[in-house]
Amino acid sequence: MVYYSTIESNRTTAIKNQARNMPPKAKKKEENEDLGLMKAARFGRVKNTLSMGFVGLPNVGKSTLTNLLVGAMHAEAANYPFCTIDPNVVQCVVPSKDFKYLAECYKPPSVVPAVLKVTDIAGLIKGASEGAGLGNAFLSHIAAVDGIFHLVRAFDSDEVIHVDDSVDPIRDLETIQGELCAKDKSTLVGVLEREQEKVRKEKGLSKQTTNFKLSETFTSAYEKALALVEANTPIQTGEFKDSEVEHIRDWGCITTKPQIYVVNLSQKNYIRKGNKWLQKIADWVKEHGGGQILPVSCEFEQNLFDLKDYPDEQKAFLAECKETALKAGLKGNQAEVRTMIPRLIRAGRQALCLQSFFTAGPKEVRAWTIMKGTTAPQAAGVIHSDFERGFIKAEVCAFADFKTFHKGESSMAKIKEAGKYRQEGKNYVMQDGDIVVFMHNTTTGKKK
Repeated sequence: MVYYSTIESNRTTAIKNQARNMPPKAKKKEENEDLGLMKAARFGRVKNTLSMGFVGLPNVGKSTLTNLLVGAMHAEAANYPFCTIDPNVVQCVVPSKDFKYLAECYKPPSVVPAVLKVTDIAGLIKGASEGAGLGNAFLSHIAAVDGIFHLVRAFDSDEVIHVDDSVDPIRDLETIQGELCAKDKSTLVGVLEREQEKVRKEKGLSKQTTNFKLSETFTSAYEKALALVEANTPIQTGEFKDSEVEHIRDWGCITTKPQIYVVNLSQKNYIRKGNKWLQKIADWVKEHGGGQILPVSCEFEQNLFDLKDYPDEQKAFLAECKETALKAGLKGNQAEVRTMIPRLIRAGRQALCLQSFFTAGPKEVRAWTIMKGTTAPQAAGVIHSDFERGFIKAEVCAFADFKTFHKGESSMAKIKEAGKYRQEGKNYVMQDGDIVVFMHNTTTGKKK
Protein backbone atom coordinates (compact mmCIF):
# COMPACT_ATOMS: atom_id res chain seq x y z
CA MET A 1 0.00 0.00 0.00
CA VAL A 2 1.30 3.47 -0.88
CA TYR A 3 0.26 6.28 1.43
CA TYR A 4 -0.47 9.31 -0.68
CA SER A 5 0.87 11.70 1.93
CA THR A 6 4.36 10.52 0.99
CA ILE A 7 4.20 11.18 -2.74
CA GLU A 8 3.63 14.93 -2.79
CA SER A 9 6.75 16.76 -3.94
CA ASN A 10 8.56 19.01 -1.47
CA ARG A 11 7.77 22.63 -2.14
CA THR A 12 9.68 25.63 -0.87
CA THR A 13 7.66 28.42 0.72
CA ALA A 14 10.06 31.18 -0.27
CA ILE A 15 8.58 33.06 -3.22
CA LYS A 16 10.65 35.69 -4.94
CA ASN A 17 9.52 39.12 -6.07
CA GLN A 18 7.91 39.15 -9.49
CA ALA A 19 10.30 39.24 -12.40
CA ARG A 20 8.55 42.21 -13.99
CA ASN A 21 6.89 45.36 -12.69
CA MET A 22 8.70 45.09 -9.37
CA PRO A 23 11.39 47.35 -7.91
CA PRO A 24 14.89 45.86 -7.89
CA LYS A 25 16.00 44.07 -4.76
CA ALA A 26 18.94 45.39 -2.82
CA LYS A 27 20.81 42.17 -3.38
CA LYS A 28 21.19 40.95 -6.92
CA LYS A 29 19.36 37.69 -7.53
CA GLU A 30 21.51 34.75 -8.46
CA GLU A 31 20.64 33.07 -11.75
CA ASN A 32 20.68 29.58 -10.27
CA GLU A 33 18.79 30.25 -7.02
CA ASP A 34 15.89 28.01 -6.00
CA LEU A 35 12.76 29.77 -7.25
CA GLY A 36 10.34 27.37 -5.63
CA LEU A 37 6.79 27.96 -6.82
CA MET A 38 7.94 30.93 -8.88
CA LYS A 39 9.83 28.55 -11.18
CA ALA A 40 6.70 28.07 -13.25
CA ALA A 41 4.88 31.30 -12.42
CA ARG A 42 7.80 33.43 -13.71
CA PHE A 43 6.79 32.49 -17.26
CA GLY A 44 3.25 33.74 -16.81
CA ARG A 45 1.33 36.99 -16.85
CA VAL A 46 1.73 39.49 -14.03
CA LYS A 47 -1.92 39.82 -12.98
CA ASN A 48 -4.07 39.43 -9.92
CA THR A 49 -6.90 37.68 -11.79
CA LEU A 50 -5.15 34.49 -12.82
CA SER A 51 -7.03 31.23 -13.39
CA MET A 52 -6.58 27.47 -13.25
CA GLY A 53 -8.01 25.01 -15.75
CA PHE A 54 -8.84 21.30 -15.52
CA VAL A 55 -7.16 19.28 -18.26
CA GLY A 56 -7.59 15.57 -18.92
CA LEU A 57 -9.20 12.89 -21.03
CA PRO A 58 -13.01 12.69 -21.27
CA ASN A 59 -14.86 11.09 -18.33
CA VAL A 60 -12.12 11.49 -15.73
CA GLY A 61 -14.16 13.72 -13.39
CA LYS A 62 -13.30 17.27 -14.53
CA SER A 63 -16.87 18.61 -14.55
CA THR A 64 -17.77 16.89 -11.29
CA LEU A 65 -14.73 18.29 -9.52
CA THR A 66 -15.27 21.77 -10.99
CA ASN A 67 -18.84 21.81 -9.64
CA LEU A 68 -17.64 20.58 -6.26
CA LEU A 69 -15.01 23.31 -6.11
CA VAL A 70 -17.60 26.05 -6.46
CA GLY A 71 -20.38 24.38 -4.50
CA ALA A 72 -18.63 23.07 -1.44
CA MET A 73 -17.30 26.41 -0.23
CA HIS A 74 -20.55 28.39 -0.09
CA ALA A 75 -20.47 28.31 3.70
CA GLU A 76 -17.36 30.51 3.76
CA ALA A 77 -19.47 33.61 3.07
CA ALA A 78 -23.21 33.11 2.77
CA ASN A 79 -23.89 36.48 1.16
CA TYR A 80 -21.22 36.24 -1.53
CA PRO A 81 -22.72 36.11 -5.04
CA PHE A 82 -21.29 32.79 -6.22
CA CYS A 83 -21.52 32.38 -9.91
CA THR A 84 -20.81 30.30 -12.92
CA ILE A 85 -19.18 32.77 -15.30
CA ASP A 86 -20.20 30.69 -18.29
CA PRO A 87 -21.05 27.01 -18.70
CA ASN A 88 -17.49 25.88 -18.01
CA VAL A 89 -15.97 28.66 -15.86
CA VAL A 90 -16.61 29.03 -12.14
CA GLN A 91 -15.34 31.09 -9.24
CA CYS A 92 -14.65 29.20 -6.03
CA VAL A 93 -14.10 30.73 -2.61
CA VAL A 94 -10.58 30.44 -1.24
CA PRO A 95 -10.86 28.85 2.22
CA SER A 96 -9.15 30.99 4.85
CA LYS A 97 -9.40 30.63 8.62
CA ASP A 98 -7.87 34.09 8.98
CA PHE A 99 -10.51 35.71 6.79
CA LYS A 100 -13.29 33.85 8.59
CA TYR A 101 -11.91 35.03 11.95
CA LEU A 102 -11.90 38.66 10.79
CA ALA A 103 -15.45 38.40 9.46
CA GLU A 104 -16.70 36.90 12.73
CA CYS A 105 -14.92 39.60 14.71
CA TYR A 106 -16.24 42.61 12.75
CA LYS A 107 -19.62 41.08 11.79
CA PRO A 108 -20.10 43.54 8.89
CA PRO A 109 -23.11 43.47 6.53
CA SER A 110 -20.76 42.77 3.60
CA VAL A 111 -18.26 39.90 3.54
CA VAL A 112 -16.25 39.37 0.35
CA PRO A 113 -13.76 36.48 0.31
CA ALA A 114 -10.98 35.83 -2.18
CA VAL A 115 -11.93 33.63 -5.13
CA LEU A 116 -10.11 31.45 -7.63
CA LYS A 117 -11.37 31.21 -11.20
CA VAL A 118 -11.37 27.66 -12.56
CA THR A 119 -12.17 26.51 -16.09
CA ASP A 120 -13.50 23.06 -16.91
CA ILE A 121 -11.81 22.38 -20.24
CA ALA A 122 -13.45 19.73 -22.41
CA GLY A 123 -11.59 16.43 -22.64
CA LEU A 124 -8.60 16.05 -24.92
CA ILE A 125 -8.03 12.96 -27.01
CA LYS A 126 -4.96 11.55 -28.68
CA GLY A 127 -4.12 13.61 -31.76
CA ALA A 128 -5.62 16.83 -30.39
CA SER A 129 -2.41 18.74 -31.16
CA GLU A 130 -3.01 17.89 -34.82
CA GLY A 131 -6.69 18.86 -34.69
CA ALA A 132 -8.25 15.50 -33.81
CA GLY A 133 -11.73 15.86 -32.36
CA LEU A 134 -12.06 19.46 -31.26
CA GLY A 135 -8.40 19.52 -30.33
CA ASN A 136 -7.51 22.97 -31.59
CA ALA A 137 -10.37 24.58 -29.68
CA PHE A 138 -9.51 22.67 -26.53
CA LEU A 139 -5.85 23.62 -26.75
CA SER A 140 -6.81 27.27 -27.19
CA HIS A 141 -8.84 27.00 -23.98
CA ILE A 142 -5.78 25.62 -22.20
CA ALA A 143 -3.72 28.50 -23.58
CA ALA A 144 -6.21 30.94 -22.05
CA VAL A 145 -5.72 29.78 -18.44
CA ASP A 146 -2.66 30.49 -16.30
CA GLY A 147 -2.23 27.16 -14.53
CA ILE A 148 -3.27 23.54 -15.05
CA PHE A 149 -4.95 20.95 -12.86
CA HIS A 150 -3.98 17.79 -14.76
CA LEU A 151 -6.71 15.35 -13.73
CA VAL A 152 -6.08 11.67 -14.29
CA ARG A 153 -8.38 8.73 -13.59
CA ALA A 154 -7.21 5.93 -11.29
CA PHE A 155 -10.53 4.27 -10.47
CA ASP A 156 -12.41 1.40 -12.06
CA SER A 157 -16.11 1.71 -12.81
CA ASP A 158 -18.45 -0.12 -15.15
CA GLU A 159 -20.73 2.92 -15.10
CA VAL A 160 -18.10 5.42 -16.30
CA ILE A 161 -16.75 4.56 -19.73
CA HIS A 162 -13.07 5.20 -20.37
CA VAL A 163 -12.28 6.73 -23.75
CA ASP A 164 -9.58 4.09 -24.30
CA ASP A 165 -11.70 1.23 -22.89
CA SER A 166 -9.40 0.54 -19.92
CA VAL A 167 -8.01 2.33 -16.89
CA ASP A 168 -4.30 3.11 -17.20
CA PRO A 169 -3.25 6.43 -15.63
CA ILE A 170 0.29 6.22 -16.97
CA ARG A 171 -0.97 5.84 -20.53
CA ASP A 172 -3.37 8.75 -19.92
CA LEU A 173 -0.59 10.93 -18.51
CA GLU A 174 1.51 10.15 -21.57
CA THR A 175 -1.41 11.03 -23.85
CA ILE A 176 -2.21 14.41 -22.32
CA GLN A 177 1.37 15.43 -21.67
CA GLY A 178 2.25 14.26 -25.16
CA GLU A 179 -0.46 16.41 -26.74
CA LEU A 180 0.56 19.48 -24.76
CA CYS A 181 4.23 19.00 -25.59
CA ALA A 182 3.42 18.30 -29.25
CA LYS A 183 1.50 21.56 -29.42
CA ASP A 184 4.45 23.42 -27.91
CA LYS A 185 6.83 21.73 -30.33
CA SER A 186 4.68 23.06 -33.17
CA THR A 187 4.67 26.49 -31.51
CA LEU A 188 8.46 26.45 -31.28
CA VAL A 189 8.70 25.95 -35.04
CA GLY A 190 6.88 29.24 -35.53
CA VAL A 191 8.96 30.91 -32.82
CA LEU A 192 12.17 30.04 -34.65
CA GLU A 193 10.82 31.21 -37.98
CA ARG A 194 9.71 34.56 -36.52
CA GLU A 195 13.05 35.11 -34.82
CA GLN A 196 14.92 34.35 -38.02
CA GLU A 197 12.74 36.76 -39.97
CA LYS A 198 13.24 39.44 -37.32
CA VAL A 199 17.04 39.11 -37.50
CA ARG A 200 16.96 39.18 -41.32
CA LYS A 201 15.08 42.47 -41.25
CA GLU A 202 17.41 43.94 -38.64
CA LYS A 203 20.45 43.02 -40.73
CA GLY A 204 18.87 43.80 -44.09
CA LEU A 205 19.24 40.23 -45.35
CA SER A 206 17.15 38.55 -48.01
CA LYS A 207 14.66 35.79 -47.18
CA GLN A 208 16.92 33.26 -48.86
CA THR A 209 19.85 34.04 -46.54
CA THR A 210 20.46 31.33 -43.97
CA ASN A 211 24.12 31.78 -42.93
CA PHE A 212 23.57 34.07 -39.96
CA LYS A 213 23.46 33.53 -36.23
CA LEU A 214 20.70 34.20 -33.76
CA SER A 215 21.51 35.63 -30.35
CA GLU A 216 23.19 33.30 -27.89
CA THR A 217 20.42 33.82 -25.30
CA PHE A 218 17.61 33.05 -27.75
CA THR A 219 19.44 30.00 -29.08
CA SER A 220 20.09 28.53 -25.63
CA ALA A 221 16.50 29.16 -24.50
CA TYR A 222 15.11 27.64 -27.69
CA GLU A 223 17.32 24.55 -27.59
CA LYS A 224 16.54 23.85 -23.92
CA ALA A 225 12.79 24.28 -24.48
CA LEU A 226 12.81 22.08 -27.57
CA ALA A 227 14.76 19.33 -25.81
CA LEU A 228 12.23 19.31 -22.97
CA VAL A 229 9.09 19.00 -25.11
CA GLU A 230 10.75 16.37 -27.30
CA ALA A 231 11.26 14.40 -24.06
CA ASN A 232 7.56 14.85 -23.22
CA THR A 233 8.50 17.11 -20.30
CA PRO A 234 6.93 20.51 -19.51
CA ILE A 235 9.10 23.53 -20.29
CA GLN A 236 8.38 25.06 -16.86
CA THR A 237 10.33 22.26 -15.15
CA GLY A 238 13.58 23.20 -16.90
CA GLU A 239 16.51 25.26 -15.63
CA PHE A 240 16.60 28.65 -17.34
CA LYS A 241 18.45 31.90 -16.74
CA ASP A 242 16.39 35.05 -16.27
CA SER A 243 17.46 36.28 -19.69
CA GLU A 244 16.18 33.05 -21.25
CA VAL A 245 12.88 33.33 -19.37
CA GLU A 246 12.39 36.78 -20.92
CA HIS A 247 12.41 35.13 -24.35
CA ILE A 248 10.27 32.13 -23.42
CA ARG A 249 7.63 34.23 -21.69
CA ASP A 250 6.56 35.69 -25.05
CA TRP A 251 6.39 32.40 -26.95
CA GLY A 252 2.95 31.31 -25.74
CA CYS A 253 3.93 27.75 -24.85
CA ILE A 254 1.32 25.74 -22.94
CA THR A 255 3.78 23.73 -20.83
CA THR A 256 5.28 26.85 -19.24
CA LYS A 257 2.15 27.00 -17.07
CA PRO A 258 2.25 25.77 -13.44
CA GLN A 259 0.83 22.26 -13.30
CA ILE A 260 -0.66 20.22 -10.45
CA TYR A 261 -1.34 16.53 -10.98
CA VAL A 262 -4.72 15.51 -9.51
CA VAL A 263 -5.42 11.77 -9.22
CA ASN A 264 -9.09 10.75 -9.05
CA LEU A 265 -9.44 7.65 -6.86
CA SER A 266 -12.40 5.52 -5.91
CA GLN A 267 -13.94 6.29 -2.52
CA LYS A 268 -12.63 2.98 -1.18
CA ASN A 269 -9.03 3.71 -2.17
CA TYR A 270 -9.26 7.32 -1.00
CA ILE A 271 -10.39 6.19 2.46
CA ARG A 272 -7.66 3.54 2.75
CA LYS A 273 -5.10 5.99 1.28
CA GLY A 274 -3.75 3.44 -1.12
CA ASN A 275 -3.99 2.58 -4.81
CA LYS A 276 -1.95 0.38 -7.10
CA TRP A 277 -1.29 3.30 -9.44
CA LEU A 278 -0.11 5.97 -7.00
CA GLN A 279 3.56 5.02 -6.82
CA LYS A 280 3.70 4.51 -10.59
CA ILE A 281 2.18 7.97 -11.07
CA ALA A 282 4.68 9.47 -8.61
CA ASP A 283 7.56 7.83 -10.50
CA TRP A 284 6.23 9.07 -13.84
CA VAL A 285 5.86 12.64 -12.59
CA LYS A 286 9.40 12.59 -11.19
CA GLU A 287 10.73 11.34 -14.52
CA HIS A 288 8.95 14.18 -16.33
CA GLY A 289 10.27 17.12 -14.38
CA GLY A 290 8.51 16.66 -11.03
CA GLY A 291 5.44 18.38 -9.63
CA GLN A 292 2.81 18.32 -6.93
CA ILE A 293 0.44 15.34 -6.78
CA LEU A 294 -2.93 15.62 -5.03
CA PRO A 295 -5.10 12.49 -4.67
CA VAL A 296 -8.84 13.16 -4.56
CA SER A 297 -12.01 11.13 -4.89
CA CYS A 298 -14.90 12.68 -6.78
CA GLU A 299 -17.04 9.81 -5.51
CA PHE A 300 -16.24 10.60 -1.87
CA GLU A 301 -16.50 14.38 -2.35
CA GLN A 302 -19.89 14.07 -4.07
CA ASN A 303 -21.25 11.79 -1.35
CA LEU A 304 -20.03 14.20 1.32
CA PHE A 305 -21.43 17.23 -0.49
CA ASP A 306 -24.83 15.60 -0.99
CA LEU A 307 -25.17 15.49 2.82
CA LYS A 308 -24.32 19.17 3.35
CA ASP A 309 -27.86 19.96 4.50
CA TYR A 310 -27.92 17.03 6.91
CA PRO A 311 -25.07 17.61 9.38
CA ASP A 312 -25.83 14.58 11.54
CA GLU A 313 -25.86 12.27 8.53
CA GLN A 314 -22.69 13.88 7.20
CA LYS A 315 -20.98 13.33 10.55
CA ALA A 316 -22.12 9.70 10.56
CA PHE A 317 -20.80 9.25 7.01
CA LEU A 318 -17.35 10.54 8.00
CA ALA A 319 -17.36 8.35 11.10
CA GLU A 320 -18.12 5.33 8.93
CA CYS A 321 -15.27 6.28 6.59
CA LYS A 322 -12.90 6.54 9.55
CA GLU A 323 -13.98 3.12 10.80
CA THR A 324 -13.21 1.69 7.36
CA ALA A 325 -9.77 3.33 7.44
CA LEU A 326 -9.05 1.88 10.88
CA LYS A 327 -10.01 -1.58 9.69
CA ALA A 328 -7.61 -1.13 6.78
CA GLY A 329 -4.79 -0.68 9.30
CA LEU A 330 -4.45 3.10 9.35
CA LYS A 331 -3.79 4.79 12.67
CA GLY A 332 -4.00 8.28 14.18
CA ASN A 333 -4.32 11.14 11.72
CA GLN A 334 -3.91 8.70 8.83
CA ALA A 335 -7.32 7.27 9.68
CA GLU A 336 -9.04 10.66 9.43
CA VAL A 337 -10.95 11.11 6.17
CA ARG A 338 -11.36 14.74 5.08
CA THR A 339 -12.40 16.63 2.02
CA MET A 340 -9.60 17.67 -0.34
CA ILE A 341 -11.55 20.57 -1.87
CA PRO A 342 -10.03 23.35 0.29
CA ARG A 343 -6.54 21.98 -0.24
CA LEU A 344 -7.07 21.80 -3.98
CA ILE A 345 -8.17 25.45 -4.13
CA ARG A 346 -5.24 26.57 -1.99
CA ALA A 347 -2.83 24.55 -4.12
CA GLY A 348 -4.12 26.29 -7.25
CA ARG A 349 -3.57 29.69 -5.67
CA GLN A 350 -0.10 28.75 -4.51
CA ALA A 351 0.84 27.44 -7.95
CA LEU A 352 -0.13 30.83 -9.42
CA CYS A 353 1.81 32.63 -6.66
CA LEU A 354 -1.28 34.45 -5.42
CA GLN A 355 -1.97 35.64 -1.90
CA SER A 356 -4.43 37.92 -0.08
CA PHE A 357 -4.46 41.05 2.00
CA PHE A 358 -7.47 42.15 4.02
CA THR A 359 -9.41 45.34 4.57
CA ALA A 360 -11.66 45.28 7.62
CA GLY A 361 -14.20 47.65 9.08
CA PRO A 362 -17.76 47.89 10.37
CA LYS A 363 -19.22 47.98 6.85
CA GLU A 364 -17.16 45.33 5.10
CA VAL A 365 -14.46 42.70 5.48
CA ARG A 366 -12.84 41.88 2.17
CA ALA A 367 -9.96 39.74 0.92
CA TRP A 368 -8.05 41.19 -2.03
CA THR A 369 -5.99 38.99 -4.32
CA ILE A 370 -2.45 39.99 -5.30
CA MET A 371 0.63 38.22 -6.61
CA LYS A 372 3.41 37.38 -4.20
CA GLY A 373 6.02 40.11 -4.37
CA THR A 374 3.48 42.91 -4.88
CA THR A 375 4.45 46.27 -3.34
CA ALA A 376 2.13 48.38 -1.22
CA PRO A 377 1.29 50.92 -3.99
CA GLN A 378 0.50 48.11 -6.42
CA ALA A 379 -1.73 46.44 -3.82
CA ALA A 380 -3.52 49.76 -3.29
CA GLY A 381 -4.11 49.87 -7.05
CA VAL A 382 -6.05 46.60 -6.83
CA ILE A 383 -8.65 48.45 -4.77
CA HIS A 384 -8.64 51.52 -7.02
CA SER A 385 -6.20 52.89 -9.57
CA ASP A 386 -6.31 56.31 -7.84
CA PHE A 387 -5.00 54.70 -4.64
CA GLU A 388 -1.84 53.60 -6.44
CA ARG A 389 -1.38 56.89 -8.29
CA GLY A 390 -1.67 58.98 -5.13
CA PHE A 391 -0.16 56.50 -2.68
CA ILE A 392 1.24 58.07 0.48
CA LYS A 393 1.63 55.17 2.90
CA ALA A 394 0.08 51.94 4.11
CA GLU A 395 -0.98 51.33 7.69
CA VAL A 396 -0.40 47.63 8.23
CA CYS A 397 -1.10 45.01 10.84
CA ALA A 398 -0.14 41.35 10.45
CA PHE A 399 -3.12 39.08 11.00
CA ALA A 400 -1.24 37.10 13.66
CA ASP A 401 -0.69 40.30 15.64
CA PHE A 402 -4.35 41.29 15.31
CA LYS A 403 -5.48 37.92 16.61
CA THR A 404 -3.05 38.10 19.52
CA PHE A 405 -3.69 41.64 20.69
CA HIS A 406 -7.19 42.82 19.67
CA LYS A 407 -8.73 41.49 22.92
CA GLY A 408 -12.10 40.86 21.32
CA GLU A 409 -12.43 44.37 19.94
CA SER A 410 -13.29 44.93 16.28
CA SER A 411 -10.73 47.73 15.98
CA MET A 412 -7.00 48.35 15.85
CA ALA A 413 -6.86 50.21 19.20
CA LYS A 414 -5.21 47.38 21.17
CA ILE A 415 -2.86 46.55 18.30
CA LYS A 416 -1.65 50.17 18.28
CA GLU A 417 -1.14 50.05 22.05
CA ALA A 418 0.97 46.93 21.60
CA GLY A 419 3.12 48.69 18.98
CA LYS A 420 2.14 46.24 16.26
CA TYR A 421 0.45 48.74 13.94
CA ARG A 422 3.00 49.86 11.36
CA GLN A 423 3.36 52.51 8.70
CA GLU A 424 4.94 51.26 5.48
CA GLY A 425 6.11 53.12 2.39
CA LYS A 426 6.31 52.56 -1.35
CA ASN A 427 8.94 49.84 -1.18
CA TYR A 428 7.05 47.62 1.28
CA VAL A 429 6.37 44.15 -0.13
CA MET A 430 2.96 42.90 0.95
CA GLN A 431 2.77 39.77 3.10
CA ASP A 432 -0.01 37.20 2.99
CA GLY A 433 -2.70 38.10 5.53
CA ASP A 434 -1.75 41.75 6.01
CA ILE A 435 -4.64 43.91 7.27
CA VAL A 436 -4.23 47.26 5.55
CA VAL A 437 -5.50 50.82 5.33
CA PHE A 438 -4.05 52.80 2.40
CA MET A 439 -3.49 56.54 2.63
CA HIS A 440 -3.59 58.47 -0.65
CA ASN A 441 -3.89 62.07 -1.81
CA THR A 442 -6.15 61.77 -4.85
CA THR A 443 -9.88 62.05 -5.15
CA THR A 444 -11.61 58.89 -6.25
CA GLY A 445 -12.76 58.97 -9.83
CA LYS A 446 -14.01 56.26 -12.10
CA LYS A 447 -11.75 53.23 -11.88
CA LYS A 448 -9.54 52.87 -14.93
